[in-house]
Amino acid sequence: MTCFDRRDLGLLLLRLSTGGALAAHGAQKLFGWFGGGGLEGTGAAMEAMGYSPGKASATAAGLAEAGGGTLLALGLATPAAGAAAAGAMAGAAAVHAPNGFFAQSGGYEYAASLGLAAAGLAVTGPGRLSLDHALGHAVNRGWMVPTALGVTAAVTAVVISTRNSRLRTAQQGEQEALFEE
Repeated sequence: MTCFDRRDLGLLLLRLSTGGALAAHGAQKLFGWFGGGGLEGTGAAMEAMGYSPGKASATAAGLAEAGGGTLLALGLATPAAGAAAAGAMAGAAAVHAPNGFFAQSGGYEYAASLGLAAAGLAVTGPGRLSLDHALGHAVNRGWMVPTALGVTAAVTAVVISTRNSRLRTAQQGEQEALFEE
């Protein structure tokens, strides 16, 4: 008798690839690994993108990516991990949206793909080749999926809306300064 089937193997591969990519991106933000800017450099970049305060935004994004990605790869607390990663990727997609869809043009394709994969794993679950399964799904209950995704969606909507409002205000200030010249 087999303890797992091909779906479990497929979920493991999806978790490892999605979680690994997210964890690496988070490590760039938090620690400057893999050519990243660390908290200082990423914080300055986040501020320039309209996420303020920049260092706190970099910390939140880095933790959501590194923590969510690591937990997804392990298959632990899958609803919360997937939701956190999806929220971070929604914030990244908002930055890239003005450039269109495709990543080659600076678009949101990659962020959306990672975010949707993370959300899909939150909904589907980690499979039997996971720590959640080994621990009897103590932190992977059915009610946790809509709760984690709902809370993350609400917080993400507020963060992106605040960013967009901040950018509009800055743009209006620049336009008014041009008229005064």
